[in-house]
Amino acid sequence: MENYFADPLRYDGGMKFERCGHSGVLLPRVSLGFWHNFGGVDSYERSREITRYAFDHGVIHFDLANNYGPPYGSAEETLGRLMDDDFRPYRDELFISTKAGYDMWPGPYGNWGSRKYLMASLDQSLQRMHLDYVDLFYSHRYDPETPLEETLQALVDIVRSGKALYVGISRWPLDATRFAFKYLKERDVPCLIYQGRLNLLDREPQESGILDLCHDEGVGFISFSPLAQGLLTDRYLNGIPEDSRMSKGKFLRQEMLTDELLKKLRCYNDTARQRGETLAEMALAWILAQRGVTSVLVGASSTAQLQKNLKCVSAEAFDPLQQNDLLMG
Repeated sequence: MENYFADPLRYDGGMKFERCGHSGVLLPRVSLGFWHNFGGVDSYERSREITRYAFDHGVIHFDLANNYGPPYGSAEETLGRLMDDDFRPYRDELFISTKAGYDMWPGPYGNWGSRKYLMASLDQSLQRMHLDYVDLFYSHRYDPETPLEETLQALVDIVRSGKALYVGISRWPLDATRFAFKYLKERDVPCLIYQGRLNLLDREPQESGILDLCHDEGVGFISFSPLAQGLLTDRYLNGIPEDSRMSKGKFLRQEMLTDELLKKLRCYNDTARQRGETLAEMALAWILAQRGVTSVLVGASSTAQLQKNLKCVSAEAFDPLQQNDLLMG
């Protein structure tokens, strides 16, 4: 593939940016997640095409984790190659995040939220990504056994070491999240952002109070799995395609597509058509309209798919409360 020179009009193509809580960080309304399609089993040239397209269209936030792949670590290795091949001249324009919290290597120090694991994992991540620092480092999940103070102090010290500029938490319960916000703020390393699963089929961050807490405390919120791993697209409206993630039993099980869910998806699709949008476009736009949401993380298996998802940024505005009533009906 030829040498890469970023589109000089990359910030003039319609991407919108949202302030992340009470911080100086502006994130694109759509961010690129590396959970799937960027691992060692995937085509590097395709990954390269997708990330080039993303950056050329204002998607400057790349989201990773130590165990993204497959295999574990390989998505970060892909980013390392991308940095060397294409993005090194644009490092200061990029906002790169990674995480630690799920199993990564054998033994007691390759999982959960101990200081030893978090710090060792970040060192390994930086090596794989060929970076001196990340812009954002997350505690990837709540650890019920490790004292919260240990996990949070590790995040504080990681920022003070210069290995991360900001810290965040992902999928922590409400009480622990409230404690984390207070602890980090008192040590002058405020939590930048909370990452949680929010979509039309899973509204737990709203129902639990997480989203309201983030808004009230000046913490950003970014949604992962905004399309419910493909359910909120036209992919499953007429059954289960042979080459789909669900047909392979990979993260989506066939028994999940009940008659009730299929009826709901078709209802959502009808609503999207009435709005002149695809189901995926409407589903993403719905998330972005919720109070306190900074950005949505989308995966992509092709530039065409990413192009379609980016349309949500300019989707017709609507009243979230009114739309909730419509979509819940």
